[in-house]
Amino acid sequence: MSPTEEPPISITVDFSGGLEMLFDNKRRHSLSIPANDKNAKPANIAFLIEYLCENAMKDPRAELFVLDGHIRPGILVLINDADWELEGEEAYEIQAGDNILFVSTLHGG
Repeated sequence: MSPTEEPPISITVDFSGGLEMLFDNKRRHSLSIPANDKNAKPANIAFLIEYLCENAMKDPRAELFVLDGHIRPGILVLINDADWELEGEEAYEIQAGDNILFVSTLHGG
């Protein structure tokens, strides 16, 4: 780690509503993510989505989680138990200890 590089951020990411199948069938993931994205900007939810697809997703069907680089419609995102729309959606800057929950509201039948 260089003197200007910040230590990783420890967060918890949960998946529900069937999304866990994309992530090694684990509902809860304790992660340490880089504090900054590749442009040296603070890590936000958009960065986390990309990070999850590249580092945590075990299933090749990323299109069930993202569409054009953004969370698919029909997936509810909660940041520390609050709707991400109240927190700035993808622009929310991740803080140590955050709990991010992704819930699919789409079910087959």
